[in-house]
Amino acid sequence: MSLDGSLEKFRREGRIVVVGASLAGLRAAETLREEGFAGTLTMIGDEPYEPYDRPPLSKQVLLGRVPADHTALPPRRALDAQWRLGVAATGLDVAQKRVQLADGDAVEYDRLLITTGVRARPWPHELEADLDGVFVLRTTDDAAQLHRRLSAGPRRVLVIGAGFTGSEIASACRERGLEVTVAERGAAPLVGALGGVVGEVAANMQREAGVDLRCGVTVTGLEGDPAGRLRCAHLSDGSTVEAEVAVVCLGATRNTEWLASSGLGAGPRGIACDAGCRAFDVRGIVTDDVFVAGDVARSPHPLFGYQFLSLEHWGNAIAQAETAAHNMISASSDRRPHIWTPSFWSAQFGVNIKSVGVPPMADEIMVVQGSLAERRFTAVYGHQGRVIAAVTFDQAKWLEFYQQQIERAAPFPPEFGTVDRRPEEAHPVPAEFPDPSLPSHGPTVTLSGHSPIDRRISFTPLHA
Repeated sequence: MSLDGSLEKFRREGRIVVVGASLAGLRAAETLREEGFAGTLTMIGDEPYEPYDRPPLSKQVLLGRVPADHTALPPRRALDAQWRLGVAATGLDVAQKRVQLADGDAVEYDRLLITTGVRARPWPHELEADLDGVFVLRTTDDAAQLHRRLSAGPRRVLVIGAGFTGSEIASACRERGLEVTVAERGAAPLVGALGGVVGEVAANMQREAGVDLRCGVTVTGLEGDPAGRLRCAHLSDGSTVEAEVAVVCLGATRNTEWLASSGLGAGPRGIACDAGCRAFDVRGIVTDDVFVAGDVARSPHPLFGYQFLSLEHWGNAIAQAETAAHNMISASSDRRPHIWTPSFWSAQFGVNIKSVGVPPMADEIMVVQGSLAERRFTAVYGHQGRVIAAVTFDQAKWLEFYQQQIERAAPFPPEFGTVDRRPEEAHPVPAEFPDPSLPSHGPTVTLSGHSPIDRRISFTPLHA
């Protein structure tokens, strides 16, 4: 049988297994059906729920505007899939093409797509993490439990970590009229994602909203009462914060442990794959039948020096999933690369924040529209003389233009003037990102080197 004939037979009769039944997994499965795959499709997910949307969990759900169980992702089409929900994948035998499940069962495949995403990094001290009143926020169950506790009116909420999730939770608490303390190890909120210049704007925004913001400190311990309920937190500066609720926002851990003996290039930074979403093995050789998409993937990007990027972005999950699905059922000559330009948004303290590109890669930043003081601005990031990223606060209309500048490697500083730029901000300044060798829970984009087999990474216990 010819190669074209084999591919056509696979499209009609093959077995595709998707491990990870969230946004990327769902959109990949829909794309497979839309592009003509008629074989067996199996969806495996460790949660007992059909795919749901995560961004509303830290916004509308915590504010009580949307119930946690009303965030299901709308399907684009009927899937005709076998759903294995509420059971985690525990192992992968690449040679036998078999996924092992936690219930002892195994599922065989012809081609596999891994979209296992990330999970919230827990508080590192297990006994303290088990105190009543200590939460993380990643799943719909997390959001439902936290919403109930906030609705009970705690005297104070402690948010540990001021990345995007922590800042959004703090914003929701203030909107509900709750007293909130934010403890952040960095110099300012969002500093790991957007740098110190923009982070200072975020800090002022939080303090003016009534947040008790503590920067440059870590939480050294959580203390409970005799009944096992959270009572207070101890900080590295010697102070104590009394709180009935603590939300741990120390970033995410990629769900790759189940692949430890699989032979794939998988580790704490994610699963390495090529631009066509094919996974690398531990020798740096690309696989033919294992693909990766979404938050768990790390792939090279030509716009950013072919750095392997790990992206925790809603839009990237969809774009990469669609590319992976297309390539899984296409001849090599018809495959396409995943070169989506990273973008991200957040709503907090009444401000709409959007970014495009890879801000943590930047050396300098320059305000090109508006004013930092007015919190309505567009700032552009530069690296080695070219535009690498942009961020807007309540000025998203400019973002598409600066995305085009990034994609054509436009020079930095930008060569054009604007009518609303303040003279005092019309020059580049250091972007003030923290030392990348230090653990951080702020970035939504992680630069993870140039080697697909580099799995080395060290995590020290993360306090805030």
